[in-house]
Amino acid sequence: MSERAVRPVLRLGDWVHFDGGEHQVVALSGASVRLRSAASAESIVLLPYLLGSAGFAVIDGQALPELEPVGLLDGVPDEVLEAAKEWERHVVEVLTGLPHGAEPGTAMRPEFDPAARSLKQRDQAKADELGVSVRTVQARRARYAAQGLWGLIDQRAVREWQVTGQADARVVQAIVAALDAETNTSTGTRSRLIRRVTKAVEEAYGAGVVPLPSRTTFYKLIDVLSTGRHTFGSAVTRRQMANRPAGPFTPTWADRPGEQVQIDSTPLDVMVLLDSGLPVRADLTIAVDVATRTICAAVLRPVGTKAVDAALLLAKMLVPEPMRPGWADSLRMSASRLPHLRLVDIDARMEAAAAKPVIVPDGVVIDGGRVFISDTFMRACTRLGISVQRARPRTPTDKGVVEATFSSINTLFTQHLAGYTGANVSRRGERVEQQAAWTVPELQELMDEWLITWQHRPHDSLRDPFMPRRMLSPNEKYAALVAAAGYLPLVLSSEDYLELLPVEWRAINDYGIRIDYRTYDIDELGPYRRQPSGVEKQKGLWEVHCDPYDLSQVFLRTPDGWVTVPWTHRPMMSGPFADFTWQHARQLAAAQGLDDRNETDVARVLDELLTRAENGPADRRSRRVAARTKVAAASRPRPPQPEAEPVPDSPDEDLATVIPFGLFDADAEAERWP
Repeated sequence: MSERAVRPVLRLGDWVHFDGGEHQVVALSGASVRLRSAASAESIVLLPYLLGSAGFAVIDGQALPELEPVGLLDGVPDEVLEAAKEWERHVVEVLTGLPHGAEPGTAMRPEFDPAARSLKQRDQAKADELGVSVRTVQARRARYAAQGLWGLIDQRAVREWQVTGQADARVVQAIVAALDAETNTSTGTRSRLIRRVTKAVEEAYGAGVVPLPSRTTFYKLIDVLSTGRHTFGSAVTRRQMANRPAGPFTPTWADRPGEQVQIDSTPLDVMVLLDSGLPVRADLTIAVDVATRTICAAVLRPVGTKAVDAALLLAKMLVPEPMRPGWADSLRMSASRLPHLRLVDIDARMEAAAAKPVIVPDGVVIDGGRVFISDTFMRACTRLGISVQRARPRTPTDKGVVEATFSSINTLFTQHLAGYTGANVSRRGERVEQQAAWTVPELQELMDEWLITWQHRPHDSLRDPFMPRRMLSPNEKYAALVAAAGYLPLVLSSEDYLELLPVEWRAINDYGIRIDYRTYDIDELGPYRRQPSGVEKQKGLWEVHCDPYDLSQVFLRTPDGWVTVPWTHRPMMSGPFADFTWQHARQLAAAQGLDDRNETDVARVLDELLTRAENGPADRRSRRVAARTKVAAASRPRPPQPEAEPVPDSPDEDLATVIPFGLFDADAEAERWP
């Protein structure tokens, strides 16, 4: 048996380090171990707990050899790896007499027979064969015994590469400082930044003291260091990126409907008609349930949202959405996947309700807008028993779900409306004001209908843990979470076990690590976000180990050691789940035809709704002209009526019949228009 094959065992009488002191093993029974401390105090602990405790070690036993870092071998150049494997064949032949991977029945060469030659003689024979010194063979054998194949790798080939190359650190520091200073300034060019960096370096260290790179290298350094900053792009995006919180960028989660509801307002990218016929933009206030992504309620108001609108939003959330005349039957709750029969037993109003659940919030998240911190809104929340949590100033990630929902509304609904303005002036069409067709009540009616189709549409953030490739709709997620219960997070910590796990190479983004539609994140990833790993062969990706029998967490290798990164939705799980369970659940979903029922009907209703919204009412032009004429006539003072002069009677002349023209009456004329 080779020296690497010897692994110590825990025996009776061994002394171990446990719980900050030394203990002797006095009995072993199944998975239980009886320990006796130096002070003769006895205790019984489970063997897994003992082996996994902090600082555990067998005091008088042999140290365990390190496992080979299999993941690191994937980042080694092929020619270097082949050279190490060739050395492995020679080292194993010195130790055992046969080369590594020798076929059964292979005869030993006499000069390497352990029964006839000492280890020193075998070392000398191998040195003579390879033309190297005995010290080289002994050093390779020692490194192989301690680290395995990794010990035979030429370490010069695995040095971490720097993204800044051989540039002077003082120049790099000056570039980073200049990039930080560009956050709140107007966007400039790279040449302006080079000038500022050059001046900063000369002022700090003197002219000619620090070697400056060539202009081409300067441009490359700036491009590398400004990755993800938008330094030379949109100033708005640059400020938004800099405004991100210092902590991990993780999604907000909730494990039951109503646990957290986020509320916010924004101007809608569409022009609406006031009663006066003037086109203005509308304000939209919505409430979004985090657990199901249900848009619980939406309120439209022209120009500015009032405090009473936020209170109205709460009231709309607590009542079912009734079916309206003209709505398709596929939008009824009875035709959806909601637990309709149970809901009808609880609330009779559900019988004629649309397919949108009623979600009673436990708490709402708001910003510092006057709409929500007003006395009207606060009193409404207090009355309804809803806790209010304010988002931190200038921290949009505190209510990121509702912010993302606004973007979805603009993409899926608003851009199909007549009078759509675009996200900004550069995207606005010509004479958009003249295309405005909908009044606020009419647009509210359209949005209420569209919100029902939203409930049937699969959402990218709603996925079943056992079927990650299949997106769930808000209604499906609501039905799944009605009976949601607690959770049990599990943590694994054995480094030997980690080395044996399958390896994935992934980038560490702002939101964490993405593997097979699952996102993993934790605070400790902060220093490594958007940073290369230094493994050139893997293009700077990071080594991530996954347990196929417990996908609730992954393990990241960093220069400072292992980092356990949990799944962002792990608190919603009641236990670990395996990869084969995940795959089998996907197959069952496909075999049962899930997500096919009502999909065609809902898609047809959505298409008809968007087409109707894009065309607008048939008489939109006449209505707009009539309304404007009516308002203009009412605001303009009427001219005084002139008195008619008397006409003298003339018996000799027959007068013709006179038909008076009269004055134009705008009000009467407008009333006659359709």
